[in-house]
Amino acid sequence: MSFVTPTLLQVLPTVHLILGLLLAAWSLMFLMRIVLTWYPKVDSKSGVWAVVIWLTEPVLALTRRVVAPIGGVDVTPVIWLGLVSLVRELLVGQQGVLSQILMRSQAIA
Repeated sequence: MSFVTPTLLQVLPTVHLILGLLLAAWSLMFLMRIVLTWYPKVDSKSGVWAVVIWLTEPVLALTRRVVAPIGGVDVTPVIWLGLVSLVRELLVGQQGVLSQILMRSQAIA
């Protein structure tokens, strides 16, 4: 693995942790958006809901242009929850790329 430099090996645990936390937080936000669609009377302009909507709406708005509602139900948060979960598993999951590089570098050291 010639692309793995000593500097990369030093920052890899931090990158692994931060990326894992960010992807987990984004997954949680999309999960909250799914729950929010079940309760249309909830005031989405205040509290935690406003932050969740502010962070997820740009991505969902772009996806809504491509994916139409199915039976009147917006499925874009479900799509993004699946995509983010897949990316998280491929990168920082137990068999993820960064996890494997990190484990092999610790085995060598």
